[in-house]
Amino acid sequence: MRFIAALLLLAPTPALAAEASGGMNLGLTTAPIGLFALVIFVIAYLVVMTEEFTHIRKSKPVLIGGAAIWVLLAIAARETGAEQHALQDAFRHMFMEFAELFFFLLVAITYINAMTERNVFEWLRAWLVSRGFGLRKVFWITGIIAFFLSPIADNLTTALVMCAVVMAVGKGQPRFVAIAAANIVVAANAGGAFSPFGDITTLMVWQKGVLSFWDFFAIFVPSAVSFVIPAAVMHFAVPDGHPTVESDTVRLRHGALVIVALFLGTICFTVSSHQLFHVPPAFGMLAGFGVLCWFSLLLRRHDVRQARDGEDAFDIFKTVGRGEWDTLFFFYGVLMCVGGLANFGYLALSTEVVYGGLGNTWANSLVGVLSAIVDNIPVMFAVLTAFPAMDEGQWLLVTYAAGVGGSMISIGSAAGVALMGQARGIYTFFSHLRWTPVIAVGYAVGIWVHLQWNEALFDLVPIPLP
Repeated sequence: MRFIAALLLLAPTPALAAEASGGMNLGLTTAPIGLFALVIFVIAYLVVMTEEFTHIRKSKPVLIGGAAIWVLLAIAARETGAEQHALQDAFRHMFMEFAELFFFLLVAITYINAMTERNVFEWLRAWLVSRGFGLRKVFWITGIIAFFLSPIADNLTTALVMCAVVMAVGKGQPRFVAIAAANIVVAANAGGAFSPFGDITTLMVWQKGVLSFWDFFAIFVPSAVSFVIPAAVMHFAVPDGHPTVESDTVRLRHGALVIVALFLGTICFTVSSHQLFHVPPAFGMLAGFGVLCWFSLLLRRHDVRQARDGEDAFDIFKTVGRGEWDTLFFFYGVLMCVGGLANFGYLALSTEVVYGGLGNTWANSLVGVLSAIVDNIPVMFAVLTAFPAMDEGQWLLVTYAAGVGGSMISIGSAAGVALMGQARGIYTFFSHLRWTPVIAVGYAVGIWVHLQWNEALFDLVPIPLP
């Protein structure tokens, strides 16, 4: 029970946990119905963790598990005599949390898909391949690009693009591809940790209003350390050679650079409107989506006039349809599972086990380890739902931990899971596990650097519940 409570994490008081999760805490953590809900969550997540072998999409078990937990919650609420509207309010609270994040992510993914359709990322891949760099240079170039691109394009998309590069360069070099893929996962997750746009977990923290947009950049140095240390060790295992790569010329399709500019403009508008007027980030992203829809009319007319064999006219809603729907619905299922368990009272139960017993620094450091095992999305959501009393330095620490800690195991982040599918049979769970010790060292050193580098942000007044 202590281990499960640690997985679900953190609440300063039962009352606060109830308030954060929508106003209901039934306190049924030891009752059969509460334990049954907990078992459902564990089973659902075990199925998610075996996706590599079962090929069952990760959204399916958590969608079913989330629905089952809320059915049990409804039964429990009725039996305990809870107010009728309490369950409805709790669900609406959870669903609104998801809805804002859903539309934010959907617009971001649509822009990425539009740039992919216009050959932006394929052009980048071809340019790097055509330079004739040696394997070790490609190892560092793809890692550095992943580190600086993921804060803008998110760690999942960045990892997929950079993996395409190393697979093109490393044909017939499975050892190189496996090492470079592990480096890309570490770099993308580390880079995504210091930006609200870099990872779902950082987006959750920003959307919640815990930290401002610019606050995240305080962990740039710790994030860089967590990438450089394992990369420096991996460097010596990379084969030293210059692969022969065929010429690969890619042409940017019409409007590609305009879409890039619109995406950057959308990000700027989203950040400024949130900072100045405190409107939800989803508002700015949906406004940018509207501009993209209008520009798509011009693109489509141009493509129809200049039709070429093998090229389809741009269609904005086909671009939307190519979104990461499995990931989006996985996110919904996870929020429903964790939110349901929070209303049973499991977050309040974990108070003494984690934050009460270990203290903020050790508890937040543990979040990274749990993120590697369970995945960082449910762990961070549990932290935000419980909302322990912490200052800015501690919130930055838990943000760093959730983003970087998932790199220690390949299934600990969306980037790692995606690359196992993209480089199937080459980059695997066990090929990544070989580098877990050195990645863990980089993670730990990054925490130490954060504690020293951002010392002034600690021991301040705790950030109040938004």
